[in-house]
Amino acid sequence: MSLIMDKAQVHIQALPHGQGIDLPFYATTHAAGADVRAAIDADIVIEPGCHCLIKTGFAMALPDNLEAQIRPRSGLALKHGITVLNAPGTIDADYRGEVGIILINHGQKAFTVQRGDRIAQMIIAPFVQADFQAVQSLTETDRGTGGFGSSGKN
Repeated sequence: MSLIMDKAQVHIQALPHGQGIDLPFYATTHAAGADVRAAIDADIVIEPGCHCLIKTGFAMALPDNLEAQIRPRSGLALKHGITVLNAPGTIDADYRGEVGIILINHGQKAFTVQRGDRIAQMIIAPFVQADFQAVQSLTETDRGTGGFGSSGKN
């Protein structure tokens, strides 16, 4: 199966403190996420159980109906317990400020973020805004109002 998709043009502005830091980039031909790097002036140590906002040194303008999702890097999660606190973080198309990444340390040891480290990945994805309609009742389904775990274990 082959899908032909156009690339979305995303304007990215390097900020003064981001000079010398790579802008988001795809590490491989088929990568879904673009690597995002830390644009910090000094090392930041994230202690176990703590979180911190890490600057990226860039701002961007997304086309309408696209969002940027900020997701953890699997290697940092597996090896160090470092993840994105609000994963996935959402950057809206009308936001023009610096992109910041909220990292949390779920590991057992302090983790040091250094300038230029790859700290997260960014997915550009389409979205649809819903037209919410207030109704008196909802259609019936087999599951009904069953909550967490109500669809079974397997």
